[in-house]
Amino acid sequence: MNDDWKARTRAVHGGIRRSQYGELSEAIFLTQGFAYDSAEAAEARFISAGEDEFIYARYGNPTVRVFEDRIAAIEGAEDAFATASGMAAVSGALLAMLKTGDHVVASRALFGSCLYVLEEVLARYGVEVTFVDGTDLAQWRAALRPETAAVFFESVSNPTLEVIDIAAVSDLAHAVGATVVVDNVFATPVFSNAIALGADVVIYSATKHIDGQGRTLGGVVLGQRDFIRKTVEPFMKHTGGAMSPFTAWVMLKGLETMDLRVRAQAASALAIAEALQGKAGLARIIYPGLADHAQYGLCMAQMGQGGTVLALDLEGGRQAAFAFINALQIPTISNNLGDAKSIITHPATTTHQRLSDADKQHLGITPGLVRLSVGIEDLADLMADISQALEVARDSVS
Repeated sequence: MNDDWKARTRAVHGGIRRSQYGELSEAIFLTQGFAYDSAEAAEARFISAGEDEFIYARYGNPTVRVFEDRIAAIEGAEDAFATASGMAAVSGALLAMLKTGDHVVASRALFGSCLYVLEEVLARYGVEVTFVDGTDLAQWRAALRPETAAVFFESVSNPTLEVIDIAAVSDLAHAVGATVVVDNVFATPVFSNAIALGADVVIYSATKHIDGQGRTLGGVVLGQRDFIRKTVEPFMKHTGGAMSPFTAWVMLKGLETMDLRVRAQAASALAIAEALQGKAGLARIIYPGLADHAQYGLCMAQMGQGGTVLALDLEGGRQAAFAFINALQIPTISNNLGDAKSIITHPATTTHQRLSDADKQHLGITPGLVRLSVGIEDLADLMADISQALEVARDSVS
């Protein structure tokens, strides 16, 4: 691969491994094991496997390795380990590096499953976690201490779309020797700059924009080669969280069109957010690409775009939100995001329903809040559908 290639070219040609048949589309090596020419060869591989030598699919697979190489090339990371899901990537990265007595500082605004890992799983094994408001650097500074092993945050929070200053938090964390772990799913690999800004470990749910078509679960952990191969890989290969070869092949096909899809989705999301400003029945429009967003300048510096997701807070609370969701004809009601299809969800009763009312209020997850992941449908059709659904929502509480 040419080091001068841009990300879109790397997304099509990065990490290619062709068999003796010279196939154009990447081959699926749908095998869990690998054969050896002799007992001596098997012994040698278990002692030290080469770059293109494999032992067992839990440890690695040629198709999976192409995906790992390709996403690492796009992200600007030294290496990557592909996992069975986004949450396998989150839990695997954290559990692989942490031990009893360690301290973690995390942003409070997180996806519900991430909160479960931090609050329940890590606590069960004696890891102390301190939560802070991610946009408040003073809180990060006050929470960090010499025994802090890691910080964890979503670069753009789910679902209220707060943008965290990756460079500033990384500087604070590195000053006490902590590893910076960033869940970058809302930023996407297309708009990501996390490693260049100081993140040590970047995590994606590949289920989202990388596949982008609602087909498979997958995740990936990216970082320095030593961390990936000496910390993450041993943990993941023994606990079983590796990606399947078929999933890796699907993800490779997704990577080829990801840049085109995500840029089109982000352009539509911005147009929708701008068009909805001042509309009756909306208490808030939250989109990092709008100039009135609290972290607009930071978002433009870190991503250059506002992303593919916006949040709408409807006047009239849950009744209006449900009426709006049910009246939509194009967006699908689902808890996924980053899909080619537009997707709508009500976080307070789905993805974040386990939070207490006080925590929801603190995070801004109101009864009227809906999260809209914008797809690749025609913008005019989406706008017409959203407009008619807003009228239904207003009528439902009038």
